[in-house]
Amino acid sequence: MDVDRRHAAVVLLRELGRSHDYRDRADAGHGLAGFAEMPEALGPLLELVLDAGDTFVTRVTAEAVLRRKDRIGLAVVASALAVADSNHSDWILTALHAVFSIFSEDRDNAMQLCEEMLRDTDDRVALGARQMHEALAEIDPILRPM
Repeated sequence: MDVDRRHAAVVLLRELGRSHDYRDRADAGHGLAGFAEMPEALGPLLELVLDAGDTFVTRVTAEAVLRRKDRIGLAVVASALAVADSNHSDWILTALHAVFSIFSEDRDNAMQLCEEMLRDTDDRVALGARQMHEALAEIDPILRPM
């Protein structure tokens, strides 16, 4: 893994995330999702999930981060969801539904991760995890194992 190039990519995506054009910010959020494990990507990801200028950025970024289907991605979205206004919350939950409504195994794994995050020391993550767990419980996935 080339740490220097990954850092450089995050720096460039963070700059793109400050663009005045919502499409640039959405692309930055989508790209930064792949680097969510890097501490320098977390702040910009949270800002993009809660984008003040356009909820399209919210939806694209939240969906990209959730598609990681790991604790890091779920924690980013949970942290944003905990402080989101009702409009942003709706789009975050729409992204959650888009990612976890197909395979029951994916939904079940996300629910388990949310249960673990309920005990997180970061109150925002714990609160958002509770909200996500409730939303995931309402999803009836299309495909189930045989």
